[in-house]
Amino acid sequence: MEAYIFNLLNLIAIYGILAVSLNFIIGYAGIYSLAHAVFFGLGAYTSAWVGLNVTPSTFVTIPAAMLVAAIVSLVLALPALRVRGEYFVAASLGLQVIAVTVFSEWKSFTGGIGGVLAIPPVNLFGAEIYQPREFAIVSVIALLIVIAITLALVRSSFGRNLRAIRDSESAAASFGKNVPLIKTVAVVISAALAAVAGALYASFISFINVESFMLDTSVLLMAMVIIGGTGTFLGPLVGAALLLILPSAISYLSFLPQTEIGALQQIIYGLGMTLLMIFRPGGIVGRRSGT
Repeated sequence: MEAYIFNLLNLIAIYGILAVSLNFIIGYAGIYSLAHAVFFGLGAYTSAWVGLNVTPSTFVTIPAAMLVAAIVSLVLALPALRVRGEYFVAASLGLQVIAVTVFSEWKSFTGGIGGVLAIPPVNLFGAEIYQPREFAIVSVIALLIVIAITLALVRSSFGRNLRAIRDSESAAASFGKNVPLIKTVAVVISAALAAVAGALYASFISFINVESFMLDTSVLLMAMVIIGGTGTFLGPLVGAALLLILPSAISYLSFLPQTEIGALQQIIYGLGMTLLMIFRPGGIVGRRSGT
């Protein structure tokens, strides 16, 4: 039971990083993306490749993962961020579809459908960390660092520019702000932070394949942010914890057939988001004034 709890804590921390990094562009820049699982996957595959072929040191695998995700994010950001709203959502959806195909077919790098096996665990100063209890310390520290980075950015002049763009792009541009550049930088930062979660996930699970980085993962991450509350610091964490703990709780309902649990989870997600949009559109935490 203890191992199960720590495994769940590790997943909450990893998905918390993803939700916080996605909230950085959704909540503070008003950029809705359906491609966040792409950068999650890029971080995982890059970290796994570096760990297996170069060095297992986490001080190398995570920066490498962040760099690759940041570079690829420019493929989405540069052409797409000159458009607004639903057009960017469509562009991000296109990238997600393309990425799934690449992840499935680029077998020399991703292992294809079979995935990548025997990924090295987190390696800090030569010490391997693979026990769930010890790994939880690493994952929670990584989450706190990501939160600290986003907090510093949001409270900086860059964060104020993001909120100005979120509220009105035309008004921000009229004050001399380079809107495409600011939005591009925000997407690059968000992608790089998502890659941190990917690297941790690969080391924690020790096996990855394309099924973890498909469209339903991007939708789940967006649901975490929206349900928890966009534009808040606690919201994404609350959403991540809720949407990970809930399936675990449902799985313990002995009167439900195991084959029906997945469908029930989807129904609960959809119903929860619908009710929130009606009765609490700001999410569980809700957007605080001044953030």
